[in-house]
Amino acid sequence: MRRASMFSPLLQMFRPKAEPRPLPSVPPGTRWYAVGDVHGRLDLFDAIREAIEADDSASPPAATTVVLLGDLVDRGPDSAGVVARARDWQTRRSVRLLSGNHEEMFLDSLEDIGVMRHFLRHGGRETALSYGIPRAEYDQASLEELQAMLNRAVPAADIAFLNAASNYLIAGDYLFVHAGIAPDVPLEEQKPHHLRWIREPFLEHDAPHTHFVIHGHTITEDVDERANRTGIDTGAYRTGVLTALVLEGTARRLIQAVERNGAVTIEREAYAA
Repeated sequence: MRRASMFSPLLQMFRPKAEPRPLPSVPPGTRWYAVGDVHGRLDLFDAIREAIEADDSASPPAATTVVLLGDLVDRGPDSAGVVARARDWQTRRSVRLLSGNHEEMFLDSLEDIGVMRHFLRHGGRETALSYGIPRAEYDQASLEELQAMLNRAVPAADIAFLNAASNYLIAGDYLFVHAGIAPDVPLEEQKPHHLRWIREPFLEHDAPHTHFVIHGHTITEDVDERANRTGIDTGAYRTGVLTALVLEGTARRLIQAVERNGAVTIEREAYAA
């Protein structure tokens, strides 16, 4: 067995310290608002949109982009309203939508009966009802009938909007993605399944990635800030908290729409990276 040297503590003391990694930043002159998983909570989405517009107006001039991290649909009560509102917002400012696993299920269910069954079990029922399918008809319909009803109910513009979503977006040192990335796999070799569905080994990977990752998909009670990533899915449909992360230079701050006892308020917080 190797015996520790009595001089080891002294050697550690005088060994040069590793240089701290520089803070990640977005390109100069830009401001980015990343919005976590909305999941049909139109009330929270409307509040966060208004808060972002107010924040942007009150801030120094910048080229501003809003990034919706995916999972606009399912689970919450008004997915149709959220998609329509996001689509309208995109006509008035730079809004980029990323594809989440729930958008994938929703779109695939329109053509694949097997996916339709999976979609309905994971929040798709609420999406179907939000598009105006009567509850009584929903309850009596076969999967094939539900698929036909959904195809008739969903506007072509909504389908086109969701189909145009990106798998990821890069801004300076940051990578925006719905779920995460497969560690140590080059970005151009990442599979859509990783970007939309991954949890482990991404969540526990603590080594640096090529970019600092901003993601949703995995619900945490608070913003999940790590050395190499930040998760901002605070479980809007379940907790009543929808989070937006604001990035400008190396600074980060939070805007949250919070529902308590039926009333939605906006909370803001600046925090150190």
